[in-house]
Order: sequence, then structure tokens, then C-alpha cells
Amino acid sequence: MHSLPEIAVFAGGTSSERDVSLGSGLASACALARSFPTRLFEITADALPTGLDPKRHVVFSTLHGGFGEDGSMQRLLDAAGVVYAGCDAASSALTMDKTRTKNAAAARGVQIGPGVVFDAQAAPMADELVAKLGEQVVLKPNDQGSSVGLTINAGRGELAASLARLTPGSWLAERRLLGRELSVGVLRGAAMGVVEIRPKSGVYDYASKYTKGATEYFAPAPLDAATTLSVQRAAESAFASCGCRDYARVDFILVGSAELYLLEINTLPGMKETSLLPMSARCAGLDFTALARELVLPALGRFSAAGAR
Repeated sequence: MHSLPEIAVFAGGTSSERDVSLGSGLASACALARSFPTRLFEITADALPTGLDPKRHVVFSTLHGGFGEDGSMQRLLDAAGVVYAGCDAASSALTMDKTRTKNAAAARGVQIGPGVVFDAQAAPMADELVAKLGEQVVLKPNDQGSSVGLTINAGRGELAASLARLTPGSWLAERRLLGRELSVGVLRGAAMGVVEIRPKSGVYDYASKYTKGATEYFAPAPLDAATTLSVQRAAESAFASCGCRDYARVDFILVGSAELYLLEINTLPGMKETSLLPMSARCAGLDFTALARELVLPALGRFSAAGAR
């Protein structure tokens, strides 16, 4: 039988979102320490940290972006026999790819907007994208988070300039949908509160996310009961369609009063007290400490089950 494990909080990593992850990790470690023995591991390489013990630790990762969130770290943990909270390697890899995520959700009836995925080295011409998607086109990496690399392009000229500046990798061009941005936390398959995001610039890009005062948040979102329920059901369907486990955050845009489109699923969302997942949880009556505890409970159950075998 395993004894009571220590929660190993992973933070940092090697992606462009390292600084964001360090903030999430510190906040989560402080919250988890109120309920469990906890140790914060700062990750500095694409490898498991020294001192991690599958017989003693349950991992709670706050690694954002590549390697931490794309299934690679999860595969290392699986190979080492380490139990961890959150989505498994397969669903992490799937949801890191925005196009695969949308296709899986669409198969479950979740509405998605039109888009074109392509490699930077074989980028389509601006005229081709405008013909398919309209004059306003959003360009973003197909497999990164935190709005890294996102541009909003009005017309062929802006789009052509953005296409010329693309860095190597997989990119997604989408028709710009003008509406209300919404985010929903999903805990063990059940949606929590709906949060509305109103960036003062009109675009929820990296600066709007991480500049104090640049965005207003409404939790719960000022929606009627029927619309709220519709958003929550869509979040649950998207979560299930991608085989997600334990928790995730699902983002949408609401066009008009009834046209709801999936934007993405974030399996390791920001975890500071002011982040979107904690905002959603507060709508459901969970403060930050309670949320952190709920997020690791399923993994603790898997740890105990493994020790009983």
C-alpha cells in the first residue's frame, strides 16, 4: 500500500510560456500545501526532474505550452509510472492541436468556425485565404497557447504581411468571428461557471491577457439561463469528445444571441487566483484552495488504486 503521497507541482518548463507557468506553479503550490504535503519542482529541461519518485509523488503540472502541455511530459510520467493530475498523454496531444480539437468536437455536434491549417513553409497566398475566410482573418499557431503569435488581419495587405513573417511550424487561419468571448472550466466532466472576457483593445491577445487592467472579466457572464446552460453543455461535449480527464478549460465565442463557436480546449490552464479556471470555479462555489484540492483528488484516487494492486 502507498502511504499518503506528496503533491509534486511542476512549474516553468522550456516553452515560450515559461514565465506564465512559474506564476501558476507558485500559486498552486501554496494552495495545495493547505491540504496536502506539497513540493514545488522548477522544470528547466524537457525531462523529469531529479528527486521525483513514483512511490511517493503525485504530479500536478502547471507547465504551459510545448512539451509540458502537448503530451510529451505526460508520456515521460507514464513511462516512469508516475501518477499525475489532468489529461492523459493522448488527450493532451490532441487538444494541443487546435484543428484536431475542433474536428473532434464537431463530430459531437459542437459548432466550429471555418479555418485553414497549413505549414509555414507552404503557406497559402493571402488572396486564397481571403476567398475562403473573408476579409478579416485571424492567424495563430496551431499548437501553442497564451495567444502566442496571434495576429488579427483586416484585408489582403495586412494578411500578406503577416504571412511573410510566419515562423516555422503549423499555423491556423480562421475567419474572424465577432462576438462575446466566453470561458468555462470543466471539472470531472461537469461544467462550472461561464466567464465572459472583454479585452479593452477588442482583441484578447498576449498583452490583453497579461497586462493588468487591459481586460474586464465577468464571472458569471451576464447571460440568460438558457444560454448559460447551452454554453455549459457545449463545454462538456467538447471535453468528452477529446477524451479529457479530470479538468480543462474550454473557450468559445458567442456570435449574436445563439451562435456558439468553439475556440479551443486548454488542458493545463493558468492557475493563479486571477486566472480563468479559478474564476469559473468561484461561480460554482469553489475558492482557489478548494479548487486546487478538487483538481488533484482524482489523481490521488488513481495513486491509491495503484498501491492496492
